[in-house]
Amino acid sequence: MKQPVPRVAVPRLTLYLQCLEDLPAGMGRISSEDLASRAGVNSAKVRKDLSYLGSYGVRGVGYDAEHLRFQIRRELGLTREWPLVIVGVGNLGRALANYGGFHEKGFRVVGIFDDDPNKVGTRVGEHRVEPVAALPDVVRERQARIGVIATPPEEAQLVAEMLAAAGVAAILNFAPTVVRVPAHVAVRRADFSTELQVLAFHLHQGTAG
Repeated sequence: MKQPVPRVAVPRLTLYLQCLEDLPAGMGRISSEDLASRAGVNSAKVRKDLSYLGSYGVRGVGYDAEHLRFQIRRELGLTREWPLVIVGVGNLGRALANYGGFHEKGFRVVGIFDDDPNKVGTRVGEHRVEPVAALPDVVRERQARIGVIATPPEEAQLVAEMLAAAGVAAILNFAPTVVRVPAHVAVRRADFSTELQVLAFHLHQGTAG
């Protein structure tokens, strides 16, 4: 029986997928050592992670790259399309709304929202900015499953609560604050300042050492 993929392995699967998608055209097979080198992990970990998918490379031959891409996409839920909404149309929200890579990755923006009356009704790319007050109805009508928060930190908690109450099952929070939602809603925090602080730690350790 195939074992469930541990949560700690999921970020590595996304990394392996990116590496596989970046392979040169015509490269049909890849070894665990090559994939490990491209992903920056050790080959034993690659083989262990891929074994959760029921995928085992052949010694001296490696993995079929196309089949491995399919297996990872299937495990990550990327063989279907996930509708998402973006709340907050500042510089970051605009950049996200204009990002052309969502569709090829399996995501579709179905609405963008802001509470600034000067922004409501304007267009960002192919999307018209809608009022935050319309968010609950739009989420239900367009069956959005993911909410992206790109608001100032003081607005993020209220937006998260609105998204959860409307039926969103997962939230990606770019606001530099922690949001609290019911246990059935998955939350990921993407905080640039936190990532910079981690980098600063590594730089400091290097100079201190």
